Amino acid sequence: MKRLLHILVVLAPFAVAAQQDSGGYNRALAAFNAGDFDTAAPLFFQASESGGDADTKGKAEFFLAQSLAKKGLPVSAFISYAAIVNAGPSHPSYLKAVEGLVDMQQQLDEQNLIPSILNQAYSEEVRDKWVTLPKEVLARINYLVGTVSQRRMRFEEARSLLEAVPKDSRVYAKARYLLGVVLADPRFPGRPGEGEALDKEALAAFNASLSSNEPQVELKATQHLALIGLGRLHYRRGEYADATVAYEKVPRYTRYWDQSLFENGFARFQNEDFGGALGSLQALHAPQFAGAFQPESWILKSTVYYYSCLYDEVKTTLAAFDELYGPMAKQLEPFTAEDGDLVQAYNLVAAENRRLPRPVYLWLRNNERIREVMRVLAKLDEEKRDLSGGPWRGTPLATQTVASLEDVRGTLLQVGGTLARSRIREAADNLRTFSDQAEIIRVQTALDEKDLLQAGVDQKALLTRQSLYRPKMPGAAWNYWKFQGEFWIDEIGYYQYTLKRGCPAKTAEQQQP
Repeated sequence: MKRLLHILVVLAPFAVAAQQDSGGYNRALAAFNAGDFDTAAPLFFQASESGGDADTKGKAEFFLAQSLAKKGLPVSAFISYAAIVNAGPSHPSYLKAVEGLVDMQQQLDEQNLIPSILNQAYSEEVRDKWVTLPKEVLARINYLVGTVSQRRMRFEEARSLLEAVPKDSRVYAKARYLLGVVLADPRFPGRPGEGEALDKEALAAFNASLSSNEPQVELKATQHLALIGLGRLHYRRGEYADATVAYEKVPRYTRYWDQSLFENGFARFQNEDFGGALGSLQALHAPQFAGAFQPESWILKSTVYYYSCLYDEVKTTLAAFDELYGPMAKQLEPFTAEDGDLVQAYNLVAAENRRLPRPVYLWLRNNERIREVMRVLAKLDEEKRDLSGGPWRGTPLATQTVASLEDVRGTLLQVGGTLARSRIREAADNLRTFSDQAEIIRVQTALDEKDLLQAGVDQKALLTRQSLYRPKMPGAAWNYWKFQGEFWIDEIGYYQYTLKRGCPAKTAEQQQP
């Protein structure tokens, strides 16, 4: 990413010779104040390229960025603001450009380049200057730089930045969620001695995110992630019932519901609620999730059956896993090369692609950072079309801005390609890992069946003597319906299995510790 930032540094100021016009800046400012940005922007461009004094030139660069923003060209404006920020605090419009850059990040919801630029600029030299920025701008900077610190595993730094986001900020819920993730990370420094204290702080951070009522578009999604974060923390602490409570609060059919179903299956299994675990997986394996990439869910399902000594069901589940995911591993092999072209990797995700298995393709497309690259690229291409055919068509301003947009497009393609290639390799590694686990379960099942046979245990008779009962009802308002192979949309997510156990009773000697 550092190399990509250097690419952005050279995009502006624009390197085109312009005829000096001492009155150009004043005429541009008059047009700007009158709301005539079509006239103002080319004049500011000329003034920024003239041989005038540094103060006027710097102001012209800033007002050019402002004009681009007001014309609805946030990517073009972001490039101009970034050039000023990269120039450093000696630039006469430095702090205003920082504020403008944060505004463009919010408009674009850009999570890759702009946070990295702010992170690179966030040095001891400028920190005292940045505290004079508007409170919400500084809060957003702390959050955005905190995301970079978290990705780079600089956990103490991330903690400090995220804790600095005030409660009345519009990014408070996001900052508290990410703070919870940081504090709960097993790699956080000092965890061996301070683990309990860190866990309590993480729980408080997740709960603060959940209790936030700030009017932000992403609030609900952030709070669903906070519920999953709570579930994971309780799970790691062995508090499996509490983990289940958190997972089951993620609303049905929301973006992260499939992930909560899967993880809740693990929590219920660890809590020895085998029927509940299979119920979560039954929902996850419904036709409505046919495009989901969840290979581990089948390994969990076979594990539940294995612990219940239901060996025929183990083999049926592993056969279903092989049928679904066996072909995918071979399909992914051509796309996992170390030296693969990054643009080609991105293009695998950018449009409907039949060369990738559809569940893997959808899994890639659901990655938030990849989605952000796609969104910004779409906006960038729209701006290129507007500039090439709008009122500035053929002007030096349009020519240079389109060239700068094309450079940023190349940078974003590299970022998107890196993310896509990493994600494809992760999918391939997951398939390999879970195929190996499936084989281990398959072998162990065969060995256990052999042991039962040699011990003279009639497992079929053992299962026949057992009765299946209806699961316990959660409350008086609930109805019981026997599942008959049909998936009704209003029933998915409420399944509960009851299981027989094919394990013979342990002898008194076997029960001794």
